[in-house]
Amino acid sequence: MTRASDTLATIVRQIDDERLAAYGVVVQISDDRAEHRWLSDERVDIYSASKGVATLAAGIAVDEGILTPSTRVAECLPEFAAGQGAADVTLEQLLRLSSGIDFDWFGLAEPEGRDVARDMLALPVTRPGKFLYTNASHYTAMRMLASRVGDVRDYLMPRLFLPLGILNPQWQRCPLGHILAGTGLMMTTAELARVGQLLRDRGRWEDRQLVSSAWVDAMHESWLSTGGDGAFAEYGMGAWNGPEQTWRLDGLYGQYVVIDQQRDAVATITAHEEERDHLLAEIAARSLTEAGIAPA
Repeated sequence: MTRASDTLATIVRQIDDERLAAYGVVVQISDDRAEHRWLSDERVDIYSASKGVATLAAGIAVDEGILTPSTRVAECLPEFAAGQGAADVTLEQLLRLSSGIDFDWFGLAEPEGRDVARDMLALPVTRPGKFLYTNASHYTAMRMLASRVGDVRDYLMPRLFLPLGILNPQWQRCPLGHILAGTGLMMTTAELARVGQLLRDRGRWEDRQLVSSAWVDAMHESWLSTGGDGAFAEYGMGAWNGPEQTWRLDGLYGQYVVIDQQRDAVATITAHEEERDHLLAEIAARSLTEAGIAPA
């Protein structure tokens, strides 16, 4: 048994004991990797874990000088009539869900032909700097990127997906043809685990720096209070703080990338657990800690 397989066994046992509806789990500790599947490794919607991938897309564009964190909406989408203060909302504020625009949209249903970004930006900034959860924020951020590079999924193919061995990924789209961004990316557990390894390794994959380490660090080094509790109390850029010492990508029904940076470890889970999905993240975080892995 190896460190990864020992930790995996602990996670699998607890998931089975709790009768949680997991599809698969991958554990990587340093270069040691182990995985377990309850079902075949088919692509599933990773829901809001997609926000982490959209955030990586923005980081790659920043690295290439296409955008900056402070790029304003009006610089990319000048054709949109903006509500009071909305034109000055920045890329980083959208990625941190802190635009201050109160606009609910979760991308789980067709937006009836509306332009979600246009509708969001038509509203005024009423709560500047405050956390407001909506998939419209990452959707609008990726519309900003699309205004400079064209289709975001195609932009990511040679820069992120192909280097990670993710072939022809599908990302659900709005009726206007744009990726939903904050949800709707389809991945297998193994593919999502490669994203997790990239995040754990601060943007490096094998011998290539796919996105700057500073950008990945920024995803989880500065937290915004959400007004929530526990593992939903603090949000970074496309990522949540916790449980325990970890940070994570978090998708509906149990799509998780749980990263323990201090222990050079990451656990990735896909599932369809409708009632106790967050217990999966708690099990992963606790198992990485209790495995006795010394901080790296």
